[in-house]
Amino acid sequence: MKKTTVLRQLLNDKEILVAPGAHDALTARVIEKSGFKAVYMTGYGQAASVLGKPDIGLLSMTEMLDRARKFASAVDVPVIADGDTGFGNAITVMRTVEEYEAAGVAAIQLEDQVAPKRCGHMLGRKVVSLEEMVGKIEAAKAARKDPDFVIIARTDARTVFGIDEAIRRAKAYEAAGADVIFVESVENEEEMKRVNEELKVPTLANMVEGGRTPLLTNKELEDLGYNLVIYPTASTYVVAKAMFELMDALKADGTTAKSIDKMITFPEFNDLVGLGEYAKLEEKFVRE
Repeated sequence: MKKTTVLRQLLNDKEILVAPGAHDALTARVIEKSGFKAVYMTGYGQAASVLGKPDIGLLSMTEMLDRARKFASAVDVPVIADGDTGFGNAITVMRTVEEYEAAGVAAIQLEDQVAPKRCGHMLGRKVVSLEEMVGKIEAAKAARKDPDFVIIARTDARTVFGIDEAIRRAKAYEAAGADVIFVESVENEEEMKRVNEELKVPTLANMVEGGRTPLLTNKELEDLGYNLVIYPTASTYVVAKAMFELMDALKADGTTAKSIDKMITFPEFNDLVGLGEYAKLEEKFVRE
């Protein structure tokens, strides 16, 4: 079954779909190996892992597309990929959708921010007109070749204009044909409940540790009506902290020996990256 079709089915299940965020292909493989049914390619994490810089619109479409292609080839579960603002106007969005779909991801997330965008929990964000974003969604729909390719429309209007405007936009994006609606930075459970009461298509919850939205459990989000939840920052934060701890220990001890208990083992890592599978391919095809 196509990954796009698999994702559609997962979004329609009664149980909420949990898609942990991955900042690189290795992290995506860990998520898949841990039993999750989808992976979220976080733009926040790409900026951090590729550039070591903040999520403020510094990555180009070509750079994000390259990451999306690597994610899709690294895992067998559907990849939900951040497409930022679509990297331009509605015509640019059409090419972005075509390229992301060809890269093998199952869904693209497009947001209504003014470029250069910012992380959805930062202040200082600005949004384009409702009409411009509706045009982008309609263009995205026209560009996709696979009707099961999922288009996620995100609005960042809540922080700037309040929940009423955010919901007005969400309904317009739903009417324009978005398959999933993502109202970013809702600030309490009442707003989260209202989003789900007023929309008919699947909805996405964004759990950012230390962000503007309450950090609820998956079950609580499911009970509020969400169909999909992403955790875009958790893996990046954990890796950054673990690296600091490792480097501090190396400086203090003059060796990594005391940190081995915090590491995956050599055989486990080889299994994670599929070394055994390549050994079988070599045995089958490599001749001297």
